[in-house]
Amino acid sequence: MNNFAGIDVGASTTKAVIIDVNKEILGYSIVNSTADFMAAAERAFKKAKEKAKRKTPNKYIVFATGYGRRIVPFAHKTKTEISCHASGSYFYFPRAHTLIDIGGQDSKIIKVNESGKRTGFKMNRKCAAGTGAFLEEIANRLQINIEKLNELAKSSEKSIQIGSYCTVFTATEILTKIREGVEVKDLVKGIFGSVIKRALEMDSLEGNIVMSGGVVAYNPFLVEMFEKKLKRKIFVPPLPQLTGAFGAAIYALEEKGG
Repeated sequence: MNNFAGIDVGASTTKAVIIDVNKEILGYSIVNSTADFMAAAERAFKKAKEKAKRKTPNKYIVFATGYGRRIVPFAHKTKTEISCHASGSYFYFPRAHTLIDIGGQDSKIIKVNESGKRTGFKMNRKCAAGTGAFLEEIANRLQINIEKLNELAKSSEKSIQIGSYCTVFTATEILTKIREGVEVKDLVKGIFGSVIKRALEMDSLEGNIVMSGGVVAYNPFLVEMFEKKLKRKIFVPPLPQLTGAFGAAIYALEEKGG
């Protein structure tokens, strides 16, 4: 009896998810992609199998997705990251919705209809604006741990507007605001606001809204800010960073073993 795996090779991190025939997650892992995507895929898959070893046999059908999907030697097939994110999102929210995925190096807005079919998408890959890389660079400039961003933003009671999207211009703007006496926590909240503004300008956000990706996984306050901005509920999968890998695993099940 086979089990099914999805490998999402992103520019920043590589994710692996193993599911059974009931689409239950048996094991998963997240590793840094580094410069060797092939090694990252193998490492992520190995760690996921180790977590699932008591629940699953050694036979797997593997689908790869993401930026480095074409260089996963043990994958049986590849699927686009847009399709896999739509599939993973629709599993948890089986209705028409707009998915906002904020990853390490790009942001995606994907429209999904009532049947789970992708009807359109927009992707930001031209620069790091509004992505995890953008937040990481700002954290470095502020000399704070990126894991502290959510806590800092949540503690702010002010609304600071950050006008720039480009990382270089934003860093200059932040230095100016620091000289003006603006506190770091307020700056971080302002940076979160700029991420939201960037997403809003990428495409229209229709119907139910779902958010996924590493930035969402580590910064839940960003979702709260987005909800306040839109004045409506935003849905988040249980493991938002694994949405693409989970969707790839579902494709492996449906196309090879379902």
